[in-house]
Amino acid sequence: MGERRCALVRVLVLQAAWAVSGGQVRYSVPEEAKAGTVLGRLAQDLGLEAGEAEARRLRLVAQGRRASVEVSGASGALVLSSRLDREELCGKSAPCALRLEVLVERPLRVFHVELEVTDINDNAPVFPAARKNLSLSENSPPGFRFPLEGASDADIGANAQLTYTLSPSEHFSLDLQKSNARNIEPELVLTKSLDRETIPVHRLVLTASDGGRPSLTGTMELEILVLDANDNAPQFNQSVYKVQLPESAAVGTLVTRVNATDVDEGLNSEVTYTVTNFIPPSGRDVISVNPNTGEIHLTAALDFEEVAVFNFRIEARDQGTPPLSGHCKVELEVVDVNDNAPEVWVTSLSVPVSEDASLGTVVALLSVSDRDSGANGRVRCWVWPASPFGLEATFAGSYSLVLREALDRERVSEYEVEVRAEDGGAPSLRASRGLRVPVSDVNDNAPAFAQAVYTVLARENNAAGAELARLWARDPDEAGNGRVSYSVWEGGAAAVSASGAAGGGWRPASSYVSVDAESGRVWALQPLDYEELQVLQFEVRAVDAGEPPLCGNATVQLFVLDENDNAPALLPPAGSAAEAGGVAGEAAELGAVAAAGAVSGSGTLWAWAAWGAPAGQVVAKIRAVDADSGYNAWLRYELWEPRGKGPFRVGLYSGEVSTARALDEADGPRQRLLIVVRDHGEPARSATATLSVSLVEAAEAALAAGSSSSLSSLSSLSLSRAAGAGGELGPGAASAATNVWLVVAICAVSSLFLLAVVLYGASRWAPRAAVLSGPGPTTLVCASEVGSWSYSQRHSRSLCVADGAGKSDLMVFSPNFPPPPPPGPAAKDTQPEPSALLDTVSGTLLLSSLTRTHSFYPSRCVTSVGIPAQFLGPESDEYLTGT
Repeated sequence: MGERRCALVRVLVLQAAWAVSGGQVRYSVPEEAKAGTVLGRLAQDLGLEAGEAEARRLRLVAQGRRASVEVSGASGALVLSSRLDREELCGKSAPCALRLEVLVERPLRVFHVELEVTDINDNAPVFPAARKNLSLSENSPPGFRFPLEGASDADIGANAQLTYTLSPSEHFSLDLQKSNARNIEPELVLTKSLDRETIPVHRLVLTASDGGRPSLTGTMELEILVLDANDNAPQFNQSVYKVQLPESAAVGTLVTRVNATDVDEGLNSEVTYTVTNFIPPSGRDVISVNPNTGEIHLTAALDFEEVAVFNFRIEARDQGTPPLSGHCKVELEVVDVNDNAPEVWVTSLSVPVSEDASLGTVVALLSVSDRDSGANGRVRCWVWPASPFGLEATFAGSYSLVLREALDRERVSEYEVEVRAEDGGAPSLRASRGLRVPVSDVNDNAPAFAQAVYTVLARENNAAGAELARLWARDPDEAGNGRVSYSVWEGGAAAVSASGAAGGGWRPASSYVSVDAESGRVWALQPLDYEELQVLQFEVRAVDAGEPPLCGNATVQLFVLDENDNAPALLPPAGSAAEAGGVAGEAAELGAVAAAGAVSGSGTLWAWAAWGAPAGQVVAKIRAVDADSGYNAWLRYELWEPRGKGPFRVGLYSGEVSTARALDEADGPRQRLLIVVRDHGEPARSATATLSVSLVEAAEAALAAGSSSSLSSLSSLSLSRAAGAGGELGPGAASAATNVWLVVAICAVSSLFLLAVVLYGASRWAPRAAVLSGPGPTTLVCASEVGSWSYSQRHSRSLCVADGAGKSDLMVFSPNFPPPPPPGPAAKDTQPEPSALLDTVSGTLLLSSLTRTHSFYPSRCVTSVGIPAQFLGPESDEYLTGT
């Protein structure tokens, strides 16, 4: 026992530290060592500093029986946690080495440690049976040999080297035969002829001793029965039969056929075969022999990885009395076939992998092995699919799964990776191991709106808090990186006001609208007024909750739609030279004399008309304006009182009061007219005006018209028209001076008419791409029974023809009754459906000046649009506003 302890100490002191090739650590420990035995300073041997083993989580990758060894967390020492039995771990294999994988983190590394378990002499030799009965003929000659079944020792090396001794006998001796370099087979040799009558039974003891220190022994009792008569034993035709079979041979396969002959006759020559002495003992279940024919068959499957060579003894025994036997040896060599697929094990897995991980990042560590030998055990590994991961070999049978390409979680959020292994056999065998590698998100995508520009239509006078639109921005990131909040970006907001500087200036968009931070809904903070604001353009910003946050912008164009919320307002009569010029021009054109009076304190308008004035003579003009736009601002004038066949009438859309027939004295000295001004809104709004017309002589009417300062610039034209009328009234008007002014007026009117025709032709045949064509949204044209008006959605401009309040009257009228025919296909094509209005309107309104102005229209800023020629009738110029 003392020598054994000294040997243990020497082994522990002289254990190996590093195997320089391959960077491995090698330790040695004797079997049956006590639990807690320190095998080596693993952390120090791996080059780790004091305390670094625990900080970097030095640990073993447990695989099966390797759990008998553990790493001390504090000291980093390799410690034996349970008893090791070399025979249980490795059997007869030498040397017995356990390969351990050691992992450390930060950075992740793997080391291979080899632990050799050395043998001690803890197993005594064991015979197959405690007693063996032998039969020998008394006439057996000296030198006759009888093979005995040797003992087996589970130890290896010198501890398994057996020697045999036989108890003292004058008839028998022991001879040791080496069957190969490892096995010694004892044979019982007859040294002296037997005499059954003297000694019928010989009892001997066969002792087997191993080479250990101290040596262990095992015994077997031999009982030899001396037989009489049959003195010829069967003889085999060869002493050794060598056979090779592939391990894939099926059960029942014929291994070989042995043959023995006996020269005796009769029953003494009849031979039966039996199998004895199995090496290893597991061969007892592998083969069987036919006792009559000597055929040997497989009774179990072969496995090269378990046993590569089987040794059998075949005994041929005759039927004599006593029976004699002969023996031969059969060596069955198992040939390896590729019957074991590779095995793939994941020893470490680091998931999830960040989508911004750098190339070369280690995702997993794998171990690959194959139990076959030679080419059948050489394994080739790869990853499928090939990207974005790849394999890198670290040690023999060890691989690292690394990142080869950049990741994008929004494209692929999780990878199903398969590590495939294939051996070099024919045919080759494959194995695979699936890995699920999720990709963690980083904030690398900014929110994006579905549209860069949103167009929203809202009617004026909406309720405060009304929902105007709903915006949505998509962020493909997940969790907080994809959670979007919305806000009005003051840095990009702009309010477009219809009133401009005169209407209160520019105001920020946040004073009109707000955006819900979570839903993206756009709310109105206050009622909208078309007369104050027509277009509101602002930007909405979507910001995610990532770190750092990313944002995206979208432009919202809010168009306010007009409601008929303003009644027409009457304007005072104009007295400027420009208005007088307009009146004179109209008088020249229509051939009538008119003068506008001042509004009295009670709101009554005054006008004068001459007795005998022909039908159609304009005596006054009612001026009114509506703060609304479009149809809501399109005014019509109706004579409310007197009704029926009165001497006067009112132009439906011009507001001109003219004679319906020739005036006579029966009409009285004064006519009181009640005129109603209505717009075309729904519902219509109206205002009333009272006009008092005094009927006087022609000379007094001309004098009253001439005394008005507002008509001074057109006095010559008025006189010429009055002279024309006076020619009908009396001979005093037909003077030479009047004829001169009449010729001048006719020439002027002809020139103006010719100029109007030229301008009209030029405007009709000129290219219209700047107004009605070109890229961008189409023009919205609305038609009714009384005319047409249109919006253009590209550009806008206001044109002031005289001083006065600016207003956007988007009005163009067709001829008066009867209504014009409906527009052709071209006009219908340009009129979008209401649902499409949101998509067609983009930008502010395109406004262009019209061609002419009516002489009695008020001097104010008028905004209008360009209208295709098919929407204008031959009399449209009378109602167009221009420069």
